[in-house]
Order: sequence, then structure tokens, then C-alpha cells
Amino acid sequence: MKVLIVSDTHGRDMYLLDTIKRVSPIDLMIHLGDFGNNQEYIKSIVPCPIHMVSGNNDFFCGLPKDKFIEIGNYTVMLTHGHRYGVYYGLGPIKEAARIRQADIVMFGHTHIPMIDLSDDIWAINPGSLALPRQQGRIPTFIIMDIDKEGKAHFTLNYYKK
Repeated sequence: MKVLIVSDTHGRDMYLLDTIKRVSPIDLMIHLGDFGNNQEYIKSIVPCPIHMVSGNNDFFCGLPKDKFIEIGNYTVMLTHGHRYGVYYGLGPIKEAARIRQADIVMFGHTHIPMIDLSDDIWAINPGSLALPRQQGRIPTFIIMDIDKEGKAHFTLNYYKK
């Protein structure tokens, strides 16, 4: 199973559309919020099931702030991250995932990519496809591959023009 994980596109969907075309076929897409209140457009360009949560800039979109899904052998918490102080550390967001018995928490908000496989809760942040903030400021996304045993493998990818 191949899962495309993105966040913080802020309505600037040129890179998102191109990324979907480049990495397809995909079996699932996850958008972790701040999509620019255009979720219907995003759903229309994604050729597979999609899970989305609202971010701090997604006003009145009707999407949940937190969502729990099963992927492979894992319970995954999807959230934007702004309500868990992710700029200051992973403690609160990992604790929220732990309380809800999630194995993985996926979030955005910082616009800085991260794959943290330490501790008992994994933390995944794909960065931003529109407004990256890490050194070099190259747009990023993550591919999650689930192998035949249901185990997850994550790859950080940099968008190349």
C-alpha cells in the first residue's frame, strides 16, 4: 500500500497536483490541514481515497480537527498539530496519541518535515508543499509504504521542479 502524506498547501495546489501525478499510483492520500478551504477541489484531483483534517487556517470547513484511521498494523492519529504546541516539542502531541491508543501521529503546522520513529509513538510531519520553512525551503511530502506484513516505511521526498 502506498500512501501520500501532505500538509500546509494553503490553496497553492500546483505542486500538489504535480506531486499526485508524479507519485501515482497511490492507494491513499492524507492531507493534514491548512489546505486553503478548497477541500472539494483537492478531493476532485485525488485518484484514491483521501483523509483530511482541518488546520488553523481552515475556517468553517466542517472537517474534524483530529481523526483516527487504521493503516496496515497501525492506528494513526491525524491532526494539524497547532492545538498541541508542536513548535515547542513532541511531548503533548505524542501524549494525546498515546491516550487514544494510536501508534503513529501525523501532523503539519510547522512547515518543517520530520520522521521521528523514536519512543513508542511515531511522529510524522510531511512539511509543506507550498510554504516550506526548513533550511533550503524546498517543498516536501512523505510517502508511507506498507509492506506485505503490514509494517510501515516512510520516505521524505523533496519536490523537484
